[in-house]
Amino acid sequence: MNIRKLFILLACAGSSLATQAQSWSPKQAPLMSKFAKDVDPNHVLPEYPRPQMVRKEWLNLNGLWQYQPGATGETLPKGNLDKTILVPFPVESALSGVREHHDRLWYRRTFTVPAAWKGKQVILHFGAIDWESEVYVNGKSLGIHKGGYDPFSYNVTSALTKSGPQELTVRVYDPTDLGGQPRGKQTLNPQGIMYTSVTGIWQTVWLEPVATTSISDIKIVPDLDKSAVKLTVNATGNAAGAMVSVKVRDGNNVVKTVSIKPNVETSIVVAHPKLWSPDSPFLYDLDITLNKGGVATDKLTSYFGMRKISVEQDGGFKKLYLNNKFLFELGPLDQGFWPDGGYTAPTDAALKSDLEMIKKFGFNMVRKHIKYEPYRWYYWADKLGLMVWQDMPSPNSYTEHVPPVDTAEFRSELTRLIKTHWNSPSIINWVIFNEGQAQHNTAGLVSMVRKLDPSRLINQASGGDHHGVGDLLDIHSYPPPGVPFSKTQALACGEYGGIGYIIPGHTWKVGDTYIMINNKKDYLDLYDKFANDLTLYKTNNGLSAAVYTEITDVEVELNGLITYDREVVKGDADKIYASNYKAIHDNLYIRDVLPSSQRESRVWKYTTDEPTGDWYKTSFSGASWKSGQAGFGTRGTPGGNIKTIWNTDNIWIRQDFNVGNLSVAERDKLVLYIHHDEDCEVYINGIKAADISGYSSAYTVVPINAAGKAAIKANGKNVIAVHCKQTQGGQYIDAGIAILSNSKL
Repeated sequence: MNIRKLFILLACAGSSLATQAQSWSPKQAPLMSKFAKDVDPNHVLPEYPRPQMVRKEWLNLNGLWQYQPGATGETLPKGNLDKTILVPFPVESALSGVREHHDRLWYRRTFTVPAAWKGKQVILHFGAIDWESEVYVNGKSLGIHKGGYDPFSYNVTSALTKSGPQELTVRVYDPTDLGGQPRGKQTLNPQGIMYTSVTGIWQTVWLEPVATTSISDIKIVPDLDKSAVKLTVNATGNAAGAMVSVKVRDGNNVVKTVSIKPNVETSIVVAHPKLWSPDSPFLYDLDITLNKGGVATDKLTSYFGMRKISVEQDGGFKKLYLNNKFLFELGPLDQGFWPDGGYTAPTDAALKSDLEMIKKFGFNMVRKHIKYEPYRWYYWADKLGLMVWQDMPSPNSYTEHVPPVDTAEFRSELTRLIKTHWNSPSIINWVIFNEGQAQHNTAGLVSMVRKLDPSRLINQASGGDHHGVGDLLDIHSYPPPGVPFSKTQALACGEYGGIGYIIPGHTWKVGDTYIMINNKKDYLDLYDKFANDLTLYKTNNGLSAAVYTEITDVEVELNGLITYDREVVKGDADKIYASNYKAIHDNLYIRDVLPSSQRESRVWKYTTDEPTGDWYKTSFSGASWKSGQAGFGTRGTPGGNIKTIWNTDNIWIRQDFNVGNLSVAERDKLVLYIHHDEDCEVYINGIKAADISGYSSAYTVVPINAAGKAAIKANGKNVIAVHCKQTQGGQYIDAGIAILSNSKL
């Protein structure tokens, strides 16, 4: 994409650093997003960065800063730095104007405190810096912060000069995959499912004035069953004798006014509450004022949603409930990378647009994948109505030579990230580990998170390893979805799909994914097939949630519903919506005609030696074949109930069965209920009923053709014969016949 070159002066009000003309232009990445052209270096991400704790006065410090690479043990540099960077875009990103990796950096700019702030405490906020930072104001170190995802701040008042420009310097160190700290999908060697690293300031930097006695933070916990919201307003400074005035508003209508003590949790009744849900994401507004000695020392606005997330017993399974009702949760994996901004979206409109597309596709949930986002991302999820599964960023993600995991740092960052994000109503589920990456002390960390936040669900590990703790049993299954089994935890397929579809001219780099499709029709048909599987598993196997991989392409990973540049939607949005609506709201009931061995094993005749040509006919005698319990396969094959080991290239199985009475309507609804890994052919009474390619990750429904249905004899002997072949990976075969219906049978 061609982007206009922009030349600007270093925007440092009243600063001697602005004496030399500086220029900025974005570098050219292999791909640029459609939002890159909207970046204005004079107004970079100008929106208020903390929507649940809004004060009127603030100063945005985003824009052009000085920077230079650093070195180990280097002291605070004097004078101007020799290069410029556009903050808050990470140094590796095209929009930073640098597009280089440096593990050590220095940043510098100046600012002038507005005269109206005289007598106030001045707080300096950083949305996030990856990974270690030390902040100096006028040469005075204010502290060292470690953690690449959580917001932090310093009271800089004591370091300020009485007037004129104030010098702000930031030292950064980020080991990326050379350290054992949480880093998500970043690597110094991007390939496959690992992406370009992110170093330095990557969220908004800003200032705000507060009184000596002021509000430090708030905590909001909805209590739907008691029609109340529990509110804690924490105050700093001398808060003795202070009180907090709270107004709960529905738009301009004040529905509740109370006076509460600071630093104490108080339950505020909200009569006949309007509930927050994906279909109706209603938010109440809060006006909060801290009063002391008859004077209002601090004022801010916030918001909250009245919603409850829980696990309840339902139909013999533990299921996920929203607002005391079962709701199947379906959303995409969202990794939060941008081709031009790395971790940082080019604009607030860009940040919002991904979530708007998720809603347009008909999803009601999104899994934020091993990354945290700026507060405004959660604000838009709250406003638009998307439930969020929030992953903890993992250390040592898919790294061949891993350093020791910094378990203390992991615990510290996990604690901070929960405490800084627990007010968002959209966040319903804390995901602690992903696919066993750096997994440790699972039970202990689940217990810690439960004590920190008992109002939300806890996913011990999406995709393993599972220790029977937390609220969910979450497996990954590619490409088709699967369903685990548990009577004590809610069931989820935390990743599935990954359908690759290359749109020429809109790729960062071409590479393989789980399965590649080369046309829109097949792409949408396969997506809909997976939606049918989810509907089946929800209706019959207790599945509560599923996550499709993924919302956008990311670098060489080309399985997004949207291209990485956000230019092209790969499949018709209305058709994706229809498939998702079916999975969320519809049902597909099955009634066994010939039971599979998914739950209780059945005996089949089988051979792994190629039989004669008429092996599938009713006249064939399988007396010389072995008898064995299904399923047949190798240990560890996803979704299988292995009873007889099959580890050769081919297997042939046969079974006699009787369907009893069978009406014309029932015959028309007959399907195979089968788990096949890999290709197989199915015969009924000598007639080929289905020819199935590929593999499944769980039991799924496959149509029986018209000849196969017609071949079935009611109230008589029938023969089903199956040939399955294996080429690589796991292997499994088992089959049954069932009646499929949209209504309960």
